Amino acid sequence: MVSGHLQVKKGLYYIVLNYVNKDGKRCRPSIPTGLPEKGNKRRAEQMLLDARGGFEIPKETELGGDILFSEYLLEWLEIVKVRIKPATFASYSGMVKNTIAPYFQKKQVTLRGLEPRHLQSFYTEKLRTVKPNTVIHYHAVIHQALKYAVKTEMISSNPADKIDRPKKNDFEPGFYDANEMAALFEAVKGHKLELPVLVGAFYGLRRGELLGLRWSAIDFERGTITVKHTVTSFNLDGKHVQIAQDSAKTKSSMRTLPLVGQFRDYFLKVKATQEENKRVCGNAYSKKYNDYVFVDELGILMKPSYITAEFPKLLERQGLRRIRYHDLRHSCASLLLANGVPMKQIQEWLGHSDFSTTANVYAHLDYSSKISSAQAMEKGIALPESPGFESKWNAMSGNI
Repeated sequence: MVSGHLQVKKGLYYIVLNYVNKDGKRCRPSIPTGLPEKGNKRRAEQMLLDARGGFEIPKETELGGDILFSEYLLEWLEIVKVRIKPATFASYSGMVKNTIAPYFQKKQVTLRGLEPRHLQSFYTEKLRTVKPNTVIHYHAVIHQALKYAVKTEMISSNPADKIDRPKKNDFEPGFYDANEMAALFEAVKGHKLELPVLVGAFYGLRRGELLGLRWSAIDFERGTITVKHTVTSFNLDGKHVQIAQDSAKTKSSMRTLPLVGQFRDYFLKVKATQEENKRVCGNAYSKKYNDYVFVDELGILMKPSYITAEFPKLLERQGLRRIRYHDLRHSCASLLLANGVPMKQIQEWLGHSDFSTTANVYAHLDYSSKISSAQAMEKGIALPESPGFESKWNAMSGNI
């Protein structure tokens, strides 16, 4: 087991591991835990212990420009593994191992021999079968890998800098209007997804934020819900991994929202049901997810994959238009816009880190602002009561 210790940066715990590689160089990789310093020392210490026990010292490979680009990508994955979040690593790993490395393995291109034309050919071929956004993700991973090769002086310049990446395909989110939402609420009554649908639609929570909701984050006296904990899942090397952590997608994602009266009643009923289940099931009731809101009769946390798979099936059975669960978040935004809520407030409600994100996604729905602009123009410009071309047109008509 490697040694290690905890370190606090900007109020958050980081795990710092300590080992010596085969060349005698001391390495101290830093791993973010996502845990705020206050009240999380025990959890951070347990994460440190788990990290020390599960850490494998990276294989020391003599990396150089003559290595095949496909092999370099696999080695690069091992290098960055300790520096990025598990879900991000899983995404990188999937793209490299399933798509990028196999393509370049066939080409037998070395790292030093890689040219912009090789990358352009790869992008062109993939654009025949996948969307531009997917190829943009491939480009981002390749660019990062080559950036490290430049930094470590294996190559002199980054070939990915000389490529025009594909144009991002336009995204128009699906959403329900108020009538469709009412039909959905009626259809979901009594289903396991009833409360997840209601909360997702009303508060616009991401799936991970919803499943990460804990009783300790709901203040019934003050009437608030704090969004700060997430549950995410992903596949890594054929294994399903689920991670719960005290960190939302971005700093802005951590937000406190009002607990409106009806939801206060909903949550109190769920809490009472959970307490009854604990009493009836006794030792059979899971203590692992004791503080979580969305658990089943035996206290097991609802899986992210269950929501993703079951929600469209529910819609189909009820004869409702097919949308994704995440589209409830978009539906929330569209209804806020339709009711005159300013875009800035919608950004804060949804927890977007950047106003431009909210504006870019929902600007085409903001018809009320266009009406306001038209009214402002009417007040600012005095249009003639009757346009001059009307009389000319009448004159021309009389000559026919």
